[in-house]
Amino acid sequence: MSNPLSALNRCPTTRREFLRRSGIGLGTLGLAGVMADDSSRSLLAAGATNPMSPKTPHFAPKANAVIHLFLNGGPSQVDTFDPKPALDQYHGKSIPLDLRTERETGAAYRSPFKFKKYGQSGIEVSELFSHVGEMIDDVCVIRSMHADVPNHEPSLMLMNCGNGQLVRPSVGSWVTYGLGSENQNLPGFIAMCPNGYPIKGAENWQAGFLPGAYQGTYIDSKHKEIEKLIANIRNAAGLPRDQQRRQLDLLQTLNRRHQEARQQDAELESRVQSFELAYRMQIEATDAFDISREPQSIRDMYGDSVQARQILIARRLVERGVRYIQLWHGAGQPWDSHDKIEDNHRRLAGQCSQAIGALLKDLKQRSLLEDTLVIWGGEFGRTPTVELPKPGANAGTNSGRDHNHYGFTMWMAGGGVKGGHVHGATDEFGFQAVENRVHVHDLHATIMHLLGFDHERLTYRYAGRDFRLTDVHGNVVHDIIA
Repeated sequence: MSNPLSALNRCPTTRREFLRRSGIGLGTLGLAGVMADDSSRSLLAAGATNPMSPKTPHFAPKANAVIHLFLNGGPSQVDTFDPKPALDQYHGKSIPLDLRTERETGAAYRSPFKFKKYGQSGIEVSELFSHVGEMIDDVCVIRSMHADVPNHEPSLMLMNCGNGQLVRPSVGSWVTYGLGSENQNLPGFIAMCPNGYPIKGAENWQAGFLPGAYQGTYIDSKHKEIEKLIANIRNAAGLPRDQQRRQLDLLQTLNRRHQEARQQDAELESRVQSFELAYRMQIEATDAFDISREPQSIRDMYGDSVQARQILIARRLVERGVRYIQLWHGAGQPWDSHDKIEDNHRRLAGQCSQAIGALLKDLKQRSLLEDTLVIWGGEFGRTPTVELPKPGANAGTNSGRDHNHYGFTMWMAGGGVKGGHVHGATDEFGFQAVENRVHVHDLHATIMHLLGFDHERLTYRYAGRDFRLTDVHGNVVHDIIA
């Protein structure tokens, strides 16, 4: 009986037959090339042996670590770092600006807080953040920030991941992908949020399409005890260290065999690395997160609160080579003051102002501020007009502000930025950025520049194209760089 495949197995006799029979094969080769771009090459770029190994940036960096103080919910710029005397004149009256807001707003609403000039720079700061005011000569205030929409979810994703709609890696993930970590016994990227998750949860510190090793490690910083602060920090089985090491080595050997049969799968590589990191954390994390080892004078300087603890822990993590630490104020969106902004902002600032000022002072006296970039702000700001009462939306008082993405304030300190400097401005009411405007993409480009990266060249190959944090946007704001 003749073999039905024999005709396919023989060599082609004409050029036309060769091309016809090669069509599928050439397509398969092309597909293999695309797949190679998205797997093998990306793994090499991420460092398949140890993705968190220290890496060299494009040029000499001014900063090598970031502490991002995230006031989720949106602090009011006109009540913190952008004073507007015109609001006193127009209080209770309509202002000559017609900007669409998420909820209905009415007349101008003056700030209930006093502002004062601080430092040699004479920058005005609200009484809410007087402790930051004492360090204002080391701070660069950006009063001309703007985003895309007045909604929490897309604005959080834009600020943290560079895109308000699509799944993208977070800033901290890009930083650790580009730089690795200086301490292999701790995560390179840590996100702390007391009492639970912010809006959008772990998406705020996701790795997206980057290897999972670059995702942020979440810590619920409401806890004081190390066993509650970090799950499984102790060896539950009570094994001696040498036996635990042998057990882990066996597990890693089995995992590597499994991995070799699956062409260096990126997710599997991340899982293998996570076992190693967990083992090493049992040694060093116990020390890093234990603020009782700090002198009493330092603990008193920061204060005795949840915010004080997590901010002091951030300084200890920076000392130990952790690359990116994001500190959220609390679960949900605590700074979202649609009502009683005077009471709520005063309470919230009272929880963190002292510790933030202490952080700047502490980093400076330890010569850490010069190469640690400290960032302060929320996902957007708030309107200079009062939010009108609406059933189901607020408590029915004329004492709060709506979301405002048109113009808001963030500040940075250390890490190569100009201290005692104000960049940009909003209009006379603090509603819209009008001078030296800085979009969130520009902020991201500037952060990457301070860390030694050309934001257009720090890319990752995924789905057949090169992605970057700023996508096709972003300009470095050179005026704020020292």
